[in-house]
Order: sequence, then C-alpha cells, then structure tokens
Amino acid sequence: MTDSPLSSLSSAIAGVVATAAPAVVSVYSHRSRASGFVLKPGFVVTADEALADEGEVSIKLADGTARPATIAGRDHTTDVALLKADTSDLTPIKLSTTVPTLGALSPVVAAAHGMPTALLGTVSLVGGAWRSMRGGDIDARIELDLRLRHGHQGGLALDPSGAAFGMPVLGPRRVLVIPTATIARVAARLETHGRIARGYLGVGLQPVELDDGMGAMVMSVDKSGPSAAAGMRQGDVIVGWNNEKLTGVRSLLRTLGPESVGTVAEITARRGGEPVSFKVTIGERPRA
Repeated sequence: MTDSPLSSLSSAIAGVVATAAPAVVSVYSHRSRASGFVLKPGFVVTADEALADEGEVSIKLADGTARPATIAGRDHTTDVALLKADTSDLTPIKLSTTVPTLGALSPVVAAAHGMPTALLGTVSLVGGAWRSMRGGDIDARIELDLRLRHGHQGGLALDPSGAAFGMPVLGPRRVLVIPTATIARVAARLETHGRIARGYLGVGLQPVELDDGMGAMVMSVDKSGPSAAAGMRQGDVIVGWNNEKLTGVRSLLRTLGPESVGTVAEITARRGGEPVSFKVTIGERPRA
C-alpha cells in the first residue's frame, strides 16, 4: 500500500526532528526553565532572556540525569548565552548558514524536563540584518508562526531539509529566530572573552528637532565617562559625528558596536547656540 502524501510528510518531519533531538537539552537556572543545544563539545547555547540572573545552572538530559553547568558568557543584546558543561556523550548540532524560505515549514526541537519536544510552524517573515531594541546586531530578521512557550526558548529551528538555521526566542508579540550566523559570531566571542564589548560615551541623550535638522541633547553625563573627559557638558546638543551630520540618536547609537571601543569620535555640538567640538575616545560599556 502506497503511503499517503500526509503520511510521507509526517514521516519526513519526524525524521528531521529525530536527527536534531540528540543535541537538545533542558536548561535549569534558579526558577527558570529553557532549552539549549550542544554547539560544540563542552559548550551549550541557550537563550539569554530565559536564563536566570542568579543561582546555579544545570542541564538535564533525556534520561533524566542533571549535570552542573557554568555560564561562559552571555549577551543580552542578541539573546545568546553560552554554557560550559559536560557534553561528552551528546551530539553537537551542525549549524547551517542558509536562511529559510518565506512560507517554509519549520520544525522546532526543544526540551521539557530533559526530554526532546517538537513543534511545527511556518516561516512568516524573512528580512535583512537588523538591530535589536537592546542594541545587538542580528544577521537576519526571521519570524515563525507557532506557539512557543517560555521553556522552548533556546531550542533549534529547522528548515524542511533538517538544517538548523537558528534559535527560536520570544519577541514582542512574535516568535523570533536568532540566526546561526549571529549565534556563531557571538558564541565565539563569549567563549574567548565572556562578554560582547559595547561602545560607551557616558552620556544620556534625548533627540531634539532643530531648525536645520536633528540633534541629540545631552541630558546627563557620567563624570567618569569618556564624554566628560573630553569636556562635554549637560545641555550640549550634538549635531555632527565624524564629519557627518547627525540624523538621530538611534543612528549615533548604531555606531557603538564592539569594533568602536578604543576609537576616537569627532563630535560637533552646540553650547548655548555656539559651535563646540570634542574628540571622544569611546570606552567600553560597564557591566550591568
């Protein structure tokens, strides 16, 4: 008897889930539960948002055993956290650099109490690189149409061929996928440095509309920060950045990525209506 198309589809989905499941674990931290996956021997990736801020961390396997884990590093701006744990008998997942097709079916493999769980959704949006609300650079905008519980965050999103293209997380009113390119880049940095450095000016800024464009008013100044050292004061209005006219506060903040730390920014501003300029050596944002 020939299998029906629905039966063939079901078998295909079950097959790709079974291939990815050995890499997936549950992550326990304080009262929080999440999923995670083995990126490489000794290291597990999970969703930073689902990881508690304090308390012991452990991973739980499908056979019910728990193993202690330590936080190698976490980056709240991209929602990627890296754990160190004994994964000697677990299979690392091979991440794919491909971006899924809009409308494609996407199985998600997560874990509950260590046991693999499976969900099925649709790729509802595919777009270019974007910046998260917390300032993280995400390599592609991918959204899924499915119901994702808190504990499913940190699992694996698969394309119809079974390739893992990212980690599903809960965004504002939608399910987002942190793509593999972002995970690989951030995890490598976390393994080496424990955190992702971010540029720091040491000022609080408020957008203001000027007669000849947009500006950023300095509302507060960290007395020990880079801007204070350069002579910037509360009430100054930034109008230019590295010989370019300022287009807004967000555009300024976008320049403060990891590569900006230690560079010198030439800032033009107005103080009481008079032009002033500063050379600010961008610092590293202090740990929260």
